[in-house]
Amino acid sequence: MGETLSEQILRENKAVFDAMVAHRFVNDIKADRLPTRVFERYLVFEGAFVDTAISIFAFAAAKAGMMAQKRWLIGVLDALANQQIAYFEKTFAGRGLDPSSFDTSIPQVAAFRDGMLAVSRDGGYLDTVAAMFAAEWMYWTWSREAAGCTISDPLLKEWVDLHAHEDFYAQAQWLKTELDQAGEGMAAEERSRLSGIFGRAQALEIAFHDAPYL
Repeated sequence: MGETLSEQILRENKAVFDAMVAHRFVNDIKADRLPTRVFERYLVFEGAFVDTAISIFAFAAAKAGMMAQKRWLIGVLDALANQQIAYFEKTFAGRGLDPSSFDTSIPQVAAFRDGMLAVSRDGGYLDTVAAMFAAEWMYWTWSREAAGCTISDPLLKEWVDLHAHEDFYAQAQWLKTELDQAGEGMAAEERSRLSGIFGRAQALEIAFHDAPYL
């Protein structure tokens, strides 16, 4: 059996993927030393991106060719709007944070938001799948490891557990399977193009996770 598309993507982008899952942000969480200021800036930046992710997955649902894909993506949209957004609303209220007082237009944050949105808006269905596979496989990978570490901040612990949960894994695995099924018989040039999207998305993630420390 030949190499699946997701296997090729992960192999070709190993360096940038490994750099992200070993990011200072991740290591600080695992060591239970993430500064409160950094976590709160991250929360605001990530909360803003989750709002953008609703648009990203909406583009994917509109461009999906099969009803089964549309139904799954509608479920993703529901989870984003009613679970993840609700987490941020609760967390901002609990910490007394006013998201409007934070600058979410800084280059690293804006580049991630605009770059990921452009992929879904301007590209095809699989372009979005490749970009979001980069984000979600990465989050699941490091969160699964971090979930076993001591995390003193209960809201940070909740955020990590959300991404280590089997429901989030199912979403990441669904994206992986979509790529693998589409990759069967796909031309080498198209496989490489999608791999490039994954790599660019991962690089944007690294800069995005640098931003809360600035």
